[in-house]
Amino acid sequence: MVRPVVAAKAANEPAVPAALHHARTEPIKMVAISCARLNASVARAQCAPRAAPAFRAAPLRPSRMAPATVTPMVRPVVAAKAANEPAVPAVMGAAPEEKKIMGISAFTWQKIIPLGIMFFCILYNYTILRDTKDVLVVTAPGSGAEIIPFLKTWVNLPMAIGFTILYTKLANVLSQEQLFYTCIIPFIAFFGAFAFMIYPIRDILHPTAFCENLLQEMGPRFAGPIAIVRNWTYCLFYVMAELWGSVVVSVLFWGLANTVTTVDEAKQFYPLFGLGANVALIFSGRAVKIFSQIRANLPPGVDGWGISLKGLMGMVVIGGLVICAVHAYLQKTVIPKLDGAVEKREKKKKEPMSVGESFKFLAASPYIRDLAFLVVAYGISINLVEVTWKSKLKEQFPNPNDYSAFMGDFSTATGAVTFTMMIVSRFIFGKFGWGVAALITPSVLLVTGVLFFSLVLFSGTLTPTLTTLGLTPLFAAVLVGAAQNIFSKASKYSLFDPCKEMAYIPLDAETRTKGKAAIDVICNPLGKSGGALIQQFMIIGFGSLAASTPYLGMILLGIVTMWLFAAKDLDWRFAEAQKNMSSDEE
Repeated sequence: MVRPVVAAKAANEPAVPAALHHARTEPIKMVAISCARLNASVARAQCAPRAAPAFRAAPLRPSRMAPATVTPMVRPVVAAKAANEPAVPAVMGAAPEEKKIMGISAFTWQKIIPLGIMFFCILYNYTILRDTKDVLVVTAPGSGAEIIPFLKTWVNLPMAIGFTILYTKLANVLSQEQLFYTCIIPFIAFFGAFAFMIYPIRDILHPTAFCENLLQEMGPRFAGPIAIVRNWTYCLFYVMAELWGSVVVSVLFWGLANTVTTVDEAKQFYPLFGLGANVALIFSGRAVKIFSQIRANLPPGVDGWGISLKGLMGMVVIGGLVICAVHAYLQKTVIPKLDGAVEKREKKKKEPMSVGESFKFLAASPYIRDLAFLVVAYGISINLVEVTWKSKLKEQFPNPNDYSAFMGDFSTATGAVTFTMMIVSRFIFGKFGWGVAALITPSVLLVTGVLFFSLVLFSGTLTPTLTTLGLTPLFAAVLVGAAQNIFSKASKYSLFDPCKEMAYIPLDAETRTKGKAAIDVICNPLGKSGGALIQQFMIIGFGSLAASTPYLGMILLGIVTMWLFAAKDLDWRFAEAQKNMSSDEE
């Protein structure tokens, strides 16, 4: 009684080519045959009536478990149901094929696009804050670039430690969403309040008279620490801007991104985030330049920097609100769908190495010792040049608006060069290998550093030559120092950081794990604070940053030279480790 029903149905349907018909119905037939072994009537009801021609091509044998009389009662019901309802998937319960855009699932785009917008806004704000903080503390009354080493050591570091402790405690009592808003909203509120409330009453808040008397008693050697007290609101802004980079970028954003993305998505899109960061750098640099030039259109007597500061911090507040809105969107539309969409990552419990254990491990391994010196040398070298350069920058641009406008151009150039270097770095690694790539960053620092300190120390001798080029020794030093910072940072992001991470690959698991832990515990903090400590001792010992400049240049030359030797030594060790790894795999 099955045959007539199938034939009648087939007569009313359009003809289907045999090959196509077979390709479309083969999976359905396999499911139907499996179901028929349990219950013929249930199999026919669940295996989609539109697949009836498949049964005609390969008829099913009635199941021994079900009486044959049940069969004719199923067909009419299924046919009637099919006539009144839309088509149903052939296998009930099978998930529909996910929609894809450019070969990538729509759900992935639903995560990546908001994350990209959030990352752009965070880096856009960070560039504005980074440029503004330098303008505030370097051009402040009674202050200068010599304040920066003291700020990094005695204010920024304790604040970072305090935030880490507070964040750890809050993470134990708040949800991820609550923790995000609890951390980012105070930043947005502070930067808005600083421009519109704190800066206008700075003369009331700053203990100017007390600090001037204190400076007369203690002498210019302690001008840096005293300037921190005198301009404490500016220093608070400096620290909050530094923490924005550490907290909002490293902790909040990457914590969220690692939660909502899979490993495959991260491999595909995280490099694009890096390129997007440099695009944000270019745009924010232009914005800083535009707002810093407002002073030219203002009448005399108006605080142009105050107006510029309101515009810049207004953009930061708007950017912060966009970040919160995007985060709310992710929490509403993406986070609820993550069950099963993102693989579970098991947390490996491992005890961090103590400082003493880290020192012992570094001393025992020449390979890790070379790698550690590379990290420390970069941190010290970039700090030695950067602070001296900013002191010359203040001499060239004493007005905050002019200083800020130059920093806007500097940020734009940094973003453009870094973007280009990230693209070129693939060719460098492929054509010349790890060794050449590892030598580029110290070579850039050495050449530009020698040029910069030569312009500072031998300005009188070089004045006639520079005059023919339309430059003063001071402005030439500013330009060379800017080039040094731009190219050294671009080479770090595009070459130095990848070289450092690649150097861990050929090591055995224990050496790789302990070596990275040792470098994280000792070398990163030592590199960041080492340059600041050296400058503090020099400033206090010689009386000023300018008096200590020759010695800073000599220290830079020595450190970069040792860096080059360490990179060459690590090059052959890295090649040897690669050979050993290849032989072990064979």
